[in-house]
Amino acid sequence: MAKDKLDVKKLGLSLGIVVALGMFVAGLISMAGYGTEIINLIGTVYRGYNASIMGSIIGAVYGFIDGFIGGVLIAWIYNKL
Repeated sequence: MAKDKLDVKKLGLSLGIVVALGMFVAGLISMAGYGTEIINLIGTVYRGYNASIMGSIIGAVYGFIDGFIGGVLIAWIYNKL
């Protein structure tokens, strides 16, 4: 039985996009007053991430980078096991 391999780049891009969209939408929602505490908490780790349009874009960039790295690591570990 052949073991299926994950495409490292594709999983990295997929998770990067999903996390970036999540961070962006969360930033926009917090502009309406919902979930501001979590955005402020995440903003302590990701400099510039806050409840604003520009903060949401900054969060999306951070989210893409983290999601991409996470996806690459998951696929790489999966393929090695």
